[in-house]
Formats: sequence, structure tokens, C-alpha cells
Amino acid sequence: MDASELFSFIKDFGFPMVLSWFLLVRMENKLASLTEVIGDLSCNIAALRGEPPKGR
Repeated sequence: MDASELFSFIKDFGFPMVLSWFLLVRMENKLASLTEVIGDLSCNIAALRGEPPKGR
């Protein structure tokens, strides 16, 4: 996406909407990875405590 397209989106949709969309797109993969890592951490903590793993 070049600058002219970005400015066109801002003009058409407004700055808050474009900023929200941009941040959501950028953060989506990071949030998915974070969710997966938190699930793995939960399983590892359960294993250290000697508990059976939860349905993962």
C-alpha cells in the first residue's frame, strides 16, 4: 500500500477507522501466536504440578 492509497482511505473512511483497521491487521498474527503460547504455558504448568493435561 503506497501513501496515496493510505491518504485515500483516510479521506474516505476517517482517521480513527483507518488506524483501527491498520492496528487490527498488524496485531492479528501476534495475538494468535500469543494465544498459542499461553495455551502451551498452561499445559507446561499443569505438567510441572503433576496434573493431567487439559483438552488441548
